[in-house]
Amino acid sequence: MKTAIVILNWNGKRYLEKFLPGVIKTSRGVADVVVADNDSADGSVGFLKNNFPDVRVIQNPENGGFSKGYNQALQQIEAEYYILLNSDIEVADGWIEPVIELMETDNQIAACQPKILSYHEKDKFEYAGAAGGFIDKYGYPFCRGRVFQSIEKDQGQYNDNIEIFWATGACMFIRSSYFHEIGGFDDDFFAHMEEIDICWRLKHKGYKIMYCGQSKVYHIGGGSLDKSSARKTYFNMRNNSTMMYKNLPRKELYTVFYFRFILDFAAALKFLIDGGIKHFVAVLRAHFGFYFSYKKNRDKRNQINHQYVSQVYHGNIAYDHFLRKIKKFSFSQLNPNRFS
Repeated sequence: MKTAIVILNWNGKRYLEKFLPGVIKTSRGVADVVVADNDSADGSVGFLKNNFPDVRVIQNPENGGFSKGYNQALQQIEAEYYILLNSDIEVADGWIEPVIELMETDNQIAACQPKILSYHEKDKFEYAGAAGGFIDKYGYPFCRGRVFQSIEKDQGQYNDNIEIFWATGACMFIRSSYFHEIGGFDDDFFAHMEEIDICWRLKHKGYKIMYCGQSKVYHIGGGSLDKSSARKTYFNMRNNSTMMYKNLPRKELYTVFYFRFILDFAAALKFLIDGGIKHFVAVLRAHFGFYFSYKKNRDKRNQINHQYVSQVYHGNIAYDHFLRKIKKFSFSQLNPNRFS
């Protein structure tokens, strides 16, 4: 098969039991199915071998998180297209073909995502990707269909195919040649922001990231780290700083980091005021973690040929959302002229 669906699993036996049959059914004659196991301790590997003997299982020697786990597994898989699929996703009929057909129309398309809907509220978008990812000039990611915690209902408003800034790691279609060309995910991220980082690096190469509104899947979300987890806060903050430092052009680097330091400090104080001491500490740890890794990050930055990239929102989505009360992605409110 020219396409391989690769499910990264870590102690997700309950999700494999529930959702893997649907993945197998909808991929027959279209794609191979591979499960890459990140050293699970819940009997996932034995369960797969006993119940799905035709599914290839790759056993990673450790739990290296999303980034390293996929990097290790994809080195062992030959296919033209990889579909990186979370284990906690229910797929719909015909979810593969529209995306591959779209990518086949243009060799410059490196990655693409389908519509991501909520498994528990199927008429709503899901936080991790929704209808395609964007980023503002200060590094805050948001989506069509999801701005911070404001989630839209799916009323067909995003049934189009458009170029976006980043595609969700929950269900990412990516050309294998381009994935390996840029060295895959950043191993040091472990989890969170790695999909935005790889899309940004692909865009520096002149490749496109797309959204396909004719395909949809249903995501539970929070399968590995719950949204309330302080560890999630740590990874999000640390990895966002690393990603920005690696990918921002020099002329924007210092200005953006100055403002982000102020905004992150404000976020930390908000956590503290709200009684979230663990999240407050996580923000501090994230900043120290980034600065202690400065030399390694500088070496990574030096390997990137920084180019002008499109689909950046040259505004502050936090200001728009919290002060201007913009709850939905809307070109009429966000001003399409601020998207370059």
